[in-house]
Amino acid sequence: QVQLVESGGGLVQAGDSLRVSCAASGRPLSSLAVSWFRQPPGHMREFVAASKWSGANTYYADPVKGRFTISRDDTNNMVHLQMNNLKPEDTAVYYCAADTTQTSSYKWVGDYAYWGRGTQVTVSS
Repeated sequence: QVQLVESGGGLVQAGDSLRVSCAASGRPLSSLAVSWFRQPPGHMREFVAASKWSGANTYYADPVKGRFTISRDDTNNMVHLQMNNLKPEDTAVYYCAADTTQTSSYKWVGDYAYWGRGTQVTVSS
């Protein structure tokens, strides 16, 4: 069993930066595929970024490429999402997700068995 707890959300202005974090427990982070998803108000949950094979492979959704960076600290079992140049359309609840299997699939909700409760990120214009 894997437990995930997000932190670091908040209210920022457009153009600001923010880092959200995810604390993992139950299994060594090095054994997990991890990702970030987000769910904007009134929309489905969508893929943001993923890190597999202990960070050897990272993936990003097109809307966040060049602005967001996923990183992992396997020693401290932490996953971070650094978000720069935030836009109002980045407003969402951000979820950390993990799975014990490492496959080539990474951007679907069904790829991950474990989920945190989410942290709210609000970007004002």
